[in-house]
Amino acid sequence: MGYQAFYRKYRPSSFADVLGQEHITDVLCRQLAGGNVFHAYLFTGTRGTGKTTCAKILAKAVNCLNAKDGNPCGECEACLNIAAGEVTDIVEIDAASNNSVDNIRDLRDKVNFAPSSVKYRVFIIDEVHMLSISAFNALLKTLEEPPAHVIFILATTEVHKLPATILSRCQRFDFKRIENDKLIARINFVCREEGLKISETAAALIASAADGGMRDALSLLDLCASKSNDITEEIVMAVCGLTGNEYLNDLACLFKNRDTSAALALVDKLYLNGIDMLRLCSELTTFYRNLMIIKTVKTGELPIVCSAAQLERFKEISEGYELKEILRTLSLLQEATVNMQNSDRRCEFEMFAVKVCTPALSADFASLEQRISDLEKMLQGGVKPLAAPAPKTETKVKETKKESLAEAPAVTADEAVAEQPEVKPTVNGELKQWGEIVEVLKTTCPLMAGALSSGSRAFVKDKFLLIDCKSQQFLNLMRTNATYKNHIKNAIFKVLGENYSIGPYKEESEGEETDPLSILADKLKQLEI
Repeated sequence: MGYQAFYRKYRPSSFADVLGQEHITDVLCRQLAGGNVFHAYLFTGTRGTGKTTCAKILAKAVNCLNAKDGNPCGECEACLNIAAGEVTDIVEIDAASNNSVDNIRDLRDKVNFAPSSVKYRVFIIDEVHMLSISAFNALLKTLEEPPAHVIFILATTEVHKLPATILSRCQRFDFKRIENDKLIARINFVCREEGLKISETAAALIASAADGGMRDALSLLDLCASKSNDITEEIVMAVCGLTGNEYLNDLACLFKNRDTSAALALVDKLYLNGIDMLRLCSELTTFYRNLMIIKTVKTGELPIVCSAAQLERFKEISEGYELKEILRTLSLLQEATVNMQNSDRRCEFEMFAVKVCTPALSADFASLEQRISDLEKMLQGGVKPLAAPAPKTETKVKETKKESLAEAPAVTADEAVAEQPEVKPTVNGELKQWGEIVEVLKTTCPLMAGALSSGSRAFVKDKFLLIDCKSQQFLNLMRTNATYKNHIKNAIFKVLGENYSIGPYKEESEGEETDPLSILADKLKQLEI
């Protein structure tokens, strides 16, 4: 006989050998010992937790000639033949590939034949949720009133997809994830049987990575054993793909520092190196989920799959985060993951990166709360008030505007964006080449070009170029990152051949700012924060 995978070689042959599902195996043993055999069973739970294994044991137990306390003896002719796969009355059907109504009609015809070599004909339908609606309807009547010699065992990982009419006709058993200590015990047992050496931390890491599934745990152990008979933590990390992801740490630091340009540059580098953006979203979701666990679980074992060194790194990174910031990032990641199903993955991830670095771009509660938190931190650093402004009479406002225009050339480019009053030149100063400038931005800064693409205009006054754009995204980009301002100035120089200071343009008839956070930010600017 050729090589046999660990999960098949060490598959339990009796209910007593099944680990972690005692709430199910004890009930089945009592029923069978008392002669109570139900006509339809439903086994549901996550992958690798023992559903198919228990279905096969149940098929042996109901046909065993010398059952002991509900367990098959494993020695009688029926048990040996079933274990060898030589009994045609035990039928296993994969609903993933046999899900049509014709497949179920064929099964329904077979049901009427009496078993040829054992007491019961047992039909095990795996992944039953994959059946079509018409197939379920075809199965329904047979499932409700099968012949006395027939037993159905349905197995599924997605019980919510089964019709209520099917659920009501089955005795349901819910398989739970297997505890780590039981997984570790089984891993150590298999290693002893196979002559393998495994460290305590390596066994624990395999158990954590298996996420409660015995099959996954033994499959991972099988892979590790193919690399070395001495299984270490490093080998497990390599097999599980837990190494070489330093870029996740780098991205998290850039997101924390709100460095949009550097974050987008790293995303571009990862994309060019072949990293799938959906996979990156998944990895970051796990990364921030680990940070969330560390911030919230203060006692007991942390449910995190990582090495001791990585755990310390997570703890170090989490110290610089507030829990609400982690939750906001997780929410944005989930949103991006959903959107990636029907749109450009790279663009969606770049949008996520911009949003997570710039809370002002999002109007959700978490982002607004983050903006308030940022302002509170600024206030905690203290403010330096300026001299009290003159009374704001209407005449005085007009004089101030004239004075600001006269003094404008002495203001630097960056000061122009942050402090230049919103000058209102005449229409005669409108820049006709503005469309060409936006076209240049489409190449050098698509995000800013997109913000300016909907009806924006520009006006020239002396050495100032004032941009009229109603897009809130444009205003937010101008406020939060000097890189976007530089992109605009470079595009202006490329088209006009001159350097201009830039600032916002505001219609005389426009009302005052209505965003309370923006109003507060403007007031803080006046206080030199």
